[in-house]
Amino acid sequence: MIDICCIGHITLDKIVTPQNTVYMPGGTSYYFSYGMYHLNKNSNYKLITSLAPSEYHFINELKEKGLDIEVYPSRHTVFFENTYSENQNNRSQRVLAKADPFTIQELQKTEARFFHLGSLLSDDFSLDIIKYLSKKGTLSVDAQGYLRTVKGETVFATDWEEKREALTYIDILKVNEYEASMITGCSDFFEAASLLARWGVKEVLLTLGDQGSIVHANGRFYKIPAYPPHQVIDATGCGDTYMLGYLYMRNKGASYEEAGCFAAALSTIKLEKSGPFCGNEKDAMKIIQESNIEVKVYE
Repeated sequence: MIDICCIGHITLDKIVTPQNTVYMPGGTSYYFSYGMYHLNKNSNYKLITSLAPSEYHFINELKEKGLDIEVYPSRHTVFFENTYSENQNNRSQRVLAKADPFTIQELQKTEARFFHLGSLLSDDFSLDIIKYLSKKGTLSVDAQGYLRTVKGETVFATDWEEKREALTYIDILKVNEYEASMITGCSDFFEAASLLARWGVKEVLLTLGDQGSIVHANGRFYKIPAYPPHQVIDATGCGDTYMLGYLYMRNKGASYEEAGCFAAALSTIKLEKSGPFCGNEKDAMKIIQESNIEVKVYE
């Protein structure tokens, strides 16, 4: 049996700035898989992904590192275009192509302790897939894709239509502050996390950027610190890196607090370099041990 299985589309990202245009792979499954390789090259990990054969070279790069990958051909690869102005905070986003949704048939052969769904768009994973995987292992979901819909080529924020039923099957849910507010209608972070728990989620991970994160489980709130980076180079994939760290430690039997701190430390390392996470467990533990910031626990 696999320890952790990540399921999601690898994307082709087009990054347009006033200086140049760059094409690169991306998506939750890409950042998660590269991060897992660097974190533990001998980990019992598997990636299930889908993309067009024209982008299979992204998969070959991962396979060359010894990662266990199951790939299904799609008519298209998810193709995001992100255009930035001189002010990097101003971004417009288009989806130039969508990949085929995943099917239950593609997931039947894999047995795992943890399944992580790296959703990018609202139709990547059906409710039936959530129900199916919840019976096979601990189900972890990144909510971001369920809150994005595409009309034409434009991405629009949308509520998660099937959220109340879906959340009853999800063990671990990751949301950022905007996603939590959109799903629950609550502006208070603790209230939002509490409501998601009442709707059925066992472990709520609410990331707050440089304000840290909140882990809510078993009726307790763990306010996890954000460990300050030496410099901020690239925030792309930080949420995926956080999720990687959390599941990696939970699989090892770590507590909610320990897993949250480790996830935060991985995110700090990721911030300091471009591309996927390329640090190691020792680096993350050093950040935690040398920090004077304590985790605050609330009932």
